[in-house]
Amino acid sequence: MQFAAIADIHGNHPALAAVLADIRAQGISDIVDLGDCFSGPLEAGKTADLLIPFALPTVRGNHDRYLIEQKPEAMHASDKVAHEQLLPHHLDWLRSLPTKLIYQEEAYLCHATPGDDNLYWLESVAPEGHVFLKPQEEIEALAEGIDFPLILCGHTHIPRAVRLSHGRLIVNPGSVGCPAYNDEKPYPHKVETGHPMASYAILEKSASGWTPYFRNVPYDHMAMSTLAKANGRPDWAAALATGRMPQF
Repeated sequence: MQFAAIADIHGNHPALAAVLADIRAQGISDIVDLGDCFSGPLEAGKTADLLIPFALPTVRGNHDRYLIEQKPEAMHASDKVAHEQLLPHHLDWLRSLPTKLIYQEEAYLCHATPGDDNLYWLESVAPEGHVFLKPQEEIEALAEGIDFPLILCGHTHIPRAVRLSHGRLIVNPGSVGCPAYNDEKPYPHKVETGHPMASYAILEKSASGWTPYFRNVPYDHMAMSTLAKANGRPDWAAALATGRMPQF
């Protein structure tokens, strides 16, 4: 059994197109999507038109939720730019998404954590802003009651795999469309991959269990960096160009 997992596209149409092409080149037809599909100062409408017809098993992310729960005037900049590009049927598709899914009776899917779409599952943030691997017992606590061999989450944009008790594996495939970002909660911090490529993961089941294969795919990231800058987001422009964020 083999399938691909994508997450955190954030309206980056050429990154998504490149990842879908790479998945096809690997001979894989089954894909799951872990949410945060359109929000960003990029190409939300084009991304929606590419993604939605695939009818992928998809869970709703926190930014997907913001796009359908908040009024445009109350949205943060990235959500507002995306919302202006989305058509009513795009938003209806977001409304239809569940917050969690079971895929092929093997994998549990959510965007961030089972109970909170805005909580880091595998990472913690220190008061001084350092992002680090969460202690094993805290990761395990969030997985309590999830009795599937494979657990998939996104949200932090950091490709990572953590082995849990009883052989369970939790995997974050990384971000298709946003390789770095700043956040203010729980403390001001930066998340950086250090490269501008689009990230995703292939999950493969063998006699010994599930194995993730992380892939990084090049695309015309500078075109998206230029677009982000033109849309008034120099922070996104830097992230898309380099995979790093400017200093606070």
